[in-house]
Amino acid sequence: MKQDSLLHIENLSVSYGPIQALNEVSLQVRRGEVLALLGANGAGKTTLLQTISGLLKPTNGRIQYNNEDITGIEAEQIVSKHLIHVPEHRQVFGTLSVMDNLHLGTFHHHRKTGAKEIQDDIEKIFGLFPILKERQKQLAGTLSGGQQQMLAIARAMMSKPELLLLDEPSLGLAPIIVREVLQLVKQLRDDFGTTVLLIEQNVVASLKIADRAYVISHGEIVKEGPALELLNDNEVKEAYLGHNVG
Repeated sequence: MKQDSLLHIENLSVSYGPIQALNEVSLQVRRGEVLALLGANGAGKTTLLQTISGLLKPTNGRIQYNNEDITGIEAEQIVSKHLIHVPEHRQVFGTLSVMDNLHLGTFHHHRKTGAKEIQDDIEKIFGLFPILKERQKQLAGTLSGGQQQMLAIARAMMSKPELLLLDEPSLGLAPIIVREVLQLVKQLRDDFGTTVLLIEQNVVASLKIADRAYVISHGEIVKEGPALELLNDNEVKEAYLGHNVG
């Protein structure tokens, strides 16, 4: 796995009026890795992803992606650079079919991409998400929660992301579906070479598929390291995994 930095964040601060949501956050995401971002509710995880993807503007600091400064630029421009954000709560287009949702993922490159290449991409996606092939004509809003989450990720993959931001992909899903979704995240790295920045409520499962992790608390990075090292860290265990985790 290449160790060069795809995303480099330096001293990033974000405020909601008088409330400081992020305070001089610095981190890097290495090309070809799954990086987990851990923290309690309200710690600043979602704010960080929204700022990276251009939905929020920082008050200070710098975001560098693919050796380009993207600090404060518009979300649409960031998407065109193949930095794709899958927000929490899935947000598929419920009144459109599965296939139509997938085609929407090609919006920023379909004029440069031939119909055959797009169809080839769809077949690759169907190989990863066979249930979507079965349901390709079904309205997205009639899919189960787990299937909608898979569709949201699949639509993002149709945008050919170099970096995929995933915010709570297992939220509200049954445990067996959680395992399936997180295994798919690992496959995105292994089979597609996609770099992933992951926020996930299931801390144990996310650390088992991640390469490295950061811990954020009250808008500040308080710990970082290899994922398996943090999985065995006593402070992380007590804060997120319970006292009896071995």
